[in-house]
Amino acid sequence: MTTAVPAVPFHDGQSIPQLGYGVWRVEDEVAAEVVKQAVQAGYRHIDTAAIYGNEGGVGRAIAAAGVPREELFVTTKVWNSDQGYHEALAALDVSLEKLGTDYVDLWLIHWAKPSQGKYVETWKALIEAQRQGRVRSIGVSNFPQAQLEEIIEATGVTPVIHQIELHPYWQQRDLRAFGERSGMLTEAWSPLGQGGDVLEDPVITEIAEAHGATPAQVVLAWHLAIGNVVIPKSVTPERIASNLAAADVRLSEDEIARIDGLDRADGRIGPDPADIDF
Repeated sequence: MTTAVPAVPFHDGQSIPQLGYGVWRVEDEVAAEVVKQAVQAGYRHIDTAAIYGNEGGVGRAIAAAGVPREELFVTTKVWNSDQGYHEALAALDVSLEKLGTDYVDLWLIHWAKPSQGKYVETWKALIEAQRQGRVRSIGVSNFPQAQLEEIIEATGVTPVIHQIELHPYWQQRDLRAFGERSGMLTEAWSPLGQGGDVLEDPVITEIAEAHGATPAQVVLAWHLAIGNVVIPKSVTPERIASNLAAADVRLSEDEIARIDGLDRADGRIGPDPADIDF
């Protein structure tokens, strides 16, 4: 039986499959194979980025997977060195060529990088690309709240989604609440944490045992239950399929509350978006 992944609406009238497949740190040639496997397993949402160096592999996978382009949801992102109005639009040309498509479903600014000071003009480029029809929806990734407020105030256009580090040990409640008030969805990168700590947490393993599920499925089911869009990565066929099946796991309110209680003040894995130098 095929897992049914819900689609959640954007404020611009488009929608996004809530469970997708991420390809961070997947080499280009590997991406060509594993993305094809993911699509054939049932994923319809693929998340890549210019800096990942695998847009070409993703494009080849999409072409070979045997699924019409209009049934797929493809995200890519503009990198820090390509920020700026004209620079970002030129970078989109490169991304579209590598992906082998004339549009992407979602284009994100990868990091605000406040010290660079180009995020407002870059956001204006995303707005123009959407007007041109080369991207269906536009959003951001790794933005502090102050920079989110600034781009909305400067343009009157609110991102449809904000992609941030989010997992049971780092739950970003304030940013999620701001997004909800503003009409933005929240999307989780590193949704399972890193290094296995989250997946070995006794709360997670106990709930997994109760459901006959894997710890990863429980964490992904928690994300889905609280409204996050989520993009787990695996290059193992069994885990690719297993992660997708998380959409069939239903957690109780008590189980969700127990996972909510795992949040930690020191749970961040990646860099602070307010202070990056790359």
